[in-house]
Amino acid sequence: MDLLWAVKDILGAEAEYVRHDADSLAGFDGVLLPGGFSYGDYLRCGAIARFSAIMAEVKRFAEEGKPVFGTCNGFQVLTEAGLLPGALRRNDSLHFICKSVPLKVANNQTLFTSEYGQDEVIELPVAHGEGNYYCDDETLARLQANNQIVFTYEGENPNGSVANIAGITNERGNVLGMMPHPERAVEALLGSEDGLRFFQSILKNAEVTTK
Repeated sequence: MDLLWAVKDILGAEAEYVRHDADSLAGFDGVLLPGGFSYGDYLRCGAIARFSAIMAEVKRFAEEGKPVFGTCNGFQVLTEAGLLPGALRRNDSLHFICKSVPLKVANNQTLFTSEYGQDEVIELPVAHGEGNYYCDDETLARLQANNQIVFTYEGENPNGSVANIAGITNERGNVLGMMPHPERAVEALLGSEDGLRFFQSILKNAEVTTK
């Protein structure tokens, strides 16, 4: 509901829900995978959700270069589905974290971040128990070499993520996953509007239908 509100009600894009058991994304320009618990989380976050019928279409979108974004549990689903490298583990504190955190925009040359300044520090909320991003040294070196690390935690690392990673893209740059929630920071009433430019970037750079 937060994602739909951000792109449809705040920014005026045409958007609607698609159920996990749907088998087509015909007519859509991009995919936003929301946060919130997916079924099967008792096994491993996203491990069962990646077998949802709709994921074949999400993979097709990614392969065609269309924008695919996953926040929080959506990020976990993207890693489990193999659309992004690495994995999300339990927070190193072993506690659920729910608070606003500062982030650095480590790469503003993506279709998701072009409206931000390079190295700009923004503030977005996190709400997760398994947001500790992990990858091996070889994968980390590849992420760094390809400039795939898009957001990093600034100052305190809330969950123990490798290299303070908060969000990454695939090598092509059209799939992005992040633990913080930009959709929960699109109105001043919510305490921050720093997430607004994230969605403005997508609408500006992708062929997305607006009202």
